[in-house]
Amino acid sequence: MARTSEKRNPIAIAFGAVLRAARADAGLSQEALSFACDIDRTYVSLLERGIRQPTLGTVFALSEQLGTTAESMVAKTRKELRR
Repeated sequence: MARTSEKRNPIAIAFGAVLRAARADAGLSQEALSFACDIDRTYVSLLERGIRQPTLGTVFALSEQLGTTAESMVAKTRKELRR
């Protein structure tokens, strides 16, 4: 859980929701996705909770493993922000 003094960025929160949905749709666990992307499982959790923001390289790696494109994930993040 984020500390109360730690402000979460709305973009990070929106991206986290998109990532979580894409991972669920792909039928992958956080552990399986992190292994496929060669990143720590806890980092996937931090991304999904909007506590961390991914680098562009990480967005590309995640999207490739999720069977989508980085552009699609960014567009869905923008749409999520408008909700």
